Amino acid sequence: MKRKRSNLIVTILSMIGLFVLTFGGANSAMAKSADSHSKPVKSSITVQKVTGITKNTIRGVDISTLISEEQSGVKYYNSKGKQQNLIKILKKSGVNYVRIRVWNDPYNSDGQGYGAGNSDLAKAIQIGRLATKNHMKVLIDFHYSDFWADPGKQTPPKAWADYTVDQKIDAVYRFTMKSMEKLKKAKVDVGMVQIGNETNGFFIGERNWTNICKLFNAGSKAVRQVSPKSLVVLHFTNPEKAGNYSYIAKTLNANNVDYDVFASSYYPYWHGTTSNLTAVLKNVATTYNKKVMVAETSYPYTTADGDGTVNVVTGKGSDFNFPTSPQGQATSIRNIFQAVADVGPAGLGVFYWEPAWIPVGTPDRLAQNQDLWLKYGSGWASSYAQDYESDTATEWGGSQWDNQALFDFSGKALPSLNVFNYIFTGSTSPKEVWKIQNDTLTFNAGEPISLPSTEQIVYTDNSEETQAVTWDQSQVTTLNNAGPGTYVIDGTLSNGLTVKLTVVLKAYNFVANPGFENGLDQWNVVYQTKDANYVDMNTTDVTSGSKALHYWSANPLNFVVKQTITGLGDGTYELSAEAQGGITSSSQLTLFAQSGTTNNAQNFTLSGWRNWVQPKLDVTVHGGSVTIGVSIQAPAQSWGSIDDFSLTKVSH
Repeated sequence: MKRKRSNLIVTILSMIGLFVLTFGGANSAMAKSADSHSKPVKSSITVQKVTGITKNTIRGVDISTLISEEQSGVKYYNSKGKQQNLIKILKKSGVNYVRIRVWNDPYNSDGQGYGAGNSDLAKAIQIGRLATKNHMKVLIDFHYSDFWADPGKQTPPKAWADYTVDQKIDAVYRFTMKSMEKLKKAKVDVGMVQIGNETNGFFIGERNWTNICKLFNAGSKAVRQVSPKSLVVLHFTNPEKAGNYSYIAKTLNANNVDYDVFASSYYPYWHGTTSNLTAVLKNVATTYNKKVMVAETSYPYTTADGDGTVNVVTGKGSDFNFPTSPQGQATSIRNIFQAVADVGPAGLGVFYWEPAWIPVGTPDRLAQNQDLWLKYGSGWASSYAQDYESDTATEWGGSQWDNQALFDFSGKALPSLNVFNYIFTGSTSPKEVWKIQNDTLTFNAGEPISLPSTEQIVYTDNSEETQAVTWDQSQVTTLNNAGPGTYVIDGTLSNGLTVKLTVVLKAYNFVANPGFENGLDQWNVVYQTKDANYVDMNTTDVTSGSKALHYWSANPLNFVVKQTITGLGDGTYELSAEAQGGITSSSQLTLFAQSGTTNNAQNFTLSGWRNWVQPKLDVTVHGGSVTIGVSIQAPAQSWGSIDDFSLTKVSH
């Protein structure tokens, strides 16, 4: 009996040893695959390995428009050009998490979808099941609206339009509960649930923080009851605003909000530095013992438009710290992963926003594209959404994000998609010039032109050095005899690489303080409505410099901004200005010039946030004086910016 017991013990110990060897070895191999690759991968892009990440680091993407894209005929291809299922391509590229937004009822009374994926719960379940099947976890992003929700737009669902706060609290709980039960029944692996989207002190029409926190807790309560293992996420934006996140986190704590993850949007061309991102997230994590992550980010690989709809980010008025290229995308994404990892163990990871939202057709087939956008909701907004949110009139069209996708316009994976793998291994590529420090020089036409003999070079791997440069002398000679215009000069560096320099020769601009850099100095604002004061200076939405004139009002707007210029020679001039903004229905926006008894005017329309338009008109000056400006009559809630006036002489 003792012998048999001894043999049994040996057998058990052997089995334990085998278990430890097998599963411990597997874990070690997985850890090694995540953390200890010694040599970077050779690639067409250079990515520096991220420190402080593990195999559990969230490498997520938001693919909420996937079903609508595929219904519209969009196909996806891997880096070798082979058509494949999008989820499989993403999985192979290192993605391990999928984020999916959910709108309550994104359809009008006739069942016509509002667009942007017509992102209802049914589509979220469909995408979620695909992700789960491919061993990816899912983040469900409840907006609690019927269409887009963001810091300035938190419209209650149609069914909740007349609800009191208490009724909204009950509705949030019930909607979340029922949705989570359906996701659970569909066996979607929901790892996280987001209660609201970019809720910076505004949520489901409520602006009182006490009420907002009650709404958060209603959603959280439902998640805890149906899916207790799912992390509850709250999502905010504008980390660059001093004190913003510390105030929000303190307010959540004071109101006993039950949540696990403090998530941030971080778009590098809008939201400050990555070092600041780390600092504000670390403060929340350490002060309130919360996990943190980036729920949305992206970066353009081109400034081109793929489908005939102007993109949100075009390069104008945006601060690009990296090339608008796959290399630039990869560098930006890598640095954001590092910023979150630098928070410490509380830093969960990063989600890239809509990397697969590419054109359903080329710009030359706009009519066919529009049919698909309307039928399947594959555009940014459809015309049907205007009954729910009137300002979507300026957004109706295709993808405003196609130049920030991680797939090209034809659906082929870009090299930057592999960044989700390369953050573990690093990658190397041949060094190429990204930009030169003085890439654009401006001179007045007719004045002597002096080009630099050396340039500070920034390479695609983000390294820098100073190089001597030799400019093409024939082009320089032509430039010295040229009139107003934009010219490109070729240069050769001492290391043999080539660069290009843009030279702008400007006709003299007679407008004083044309870009409002000195505020309203030299300008006169005349309000046509009583007790109005809706003009101020904007420091973010600008075309050049650091300021622009900004306007907004909760009431109808009617004002003129103008300047009188004297000492001019009689003749023909060209007047122009830059403008961007929203709500153009029933608006009258006019660029004007008055000289003597002659009035010149050009009406114009706006096309959305940071989609700058440039109205122009010819001006006939008599008597050496002209008054120029813009007049704006617009309905309540209209907003926009005016920048960079120009008045140049065309002829005598």
